[in-house]
Amino acid sequence: MTARPVKVHDLLSGRADAPGVRVLVDRFWPRGVAKTDLAYDLWLGGAAPSTELRRWFGHAPRRFEEFRRRYEEELNAGNDDVTQLRGLADEGDVALLFAARDHRHNHAVVLARWLASRGGHTVK
Repeated sequence: MTARPVKVHDLLSGRADAPGVRVLVDRFWPRGVAKTDLAYDLWLGGAAPSTELRRWFGHAPRRFEEFRRRYEEELNAGNDDVTQLRGLADEGDVALLFAARDHRHNHAVVLARWLASRGGHTVK
């Protein structure tokens, strides 16, 4: 079973595929994307970083390691969306849809690795 980060705009443009259950893991709906245009199965915004952490990070790569540590603390504390996402990852492949511009320094990357470390899943 795999958890794979997939950028929403790459999916919409055909530059990426998203096998498995497609879960939008952003707290807010992606800017400029109509809900009818995105093929997704679930929107679990509660699995995204807290508003405070997201604002602190500001998508600054120099802050990514500290962001990762703090976000993993939030994930370990858990909530209903995180629990539901873990259950989905235990059952099969999950595509973690995100809208951040940076493919390497974003919460979906951290989330995929965190899921892999909790359930023996792989990250693609």
